[in-house]
Amino acid sequence: METIKFIGYIQSSLKEIKDCPLQEDEGAPQVTIHIEKEFLPATSGLAAGAKIVLLTWLHQADRTTMTTKPRNNPNAPTRGIFATRSPDRPNPIGLHETEILEITADGKITVSNLEVLDGTPLVDIKPVI
Repeated sequence: METIKFIGYIQSSLKEIKDCPLQEDEGAPQVTIHIEKEFLPATSGLAAGAKIVLLTWLHQADRTTMTTKPRNNPNAPTRGIFATRSPDRPNPIGLHETEILEITADGKITVSNLEVLDGTPLVDIKPVI
């Protein structure tokens, strides 16, 4: 079986889970993505203004969670984790649509509004179609 190779990591002002907004458009900060040197050629064609989808590994998620109250609302009905966007799930893969604000030759990509913790591993980048 193949393993996932993290292609980089996120540098963010968000240091604790309690600081993270629930969605990108709810006050998430700009962040810097650091791409590992071996993957720099794969960034060719990315440019400021491009909309991208980031796949992240939510490394502090609770992988045993199977049900939750959506949006941490105690009055909401309990749902199975696959019916929510909760980061707590068996395979904590984050899915984030964002925009490239700046990209440098050394693999630093600044993007808008990303609600993940500092140090979050990056799995992949895909263009929005």
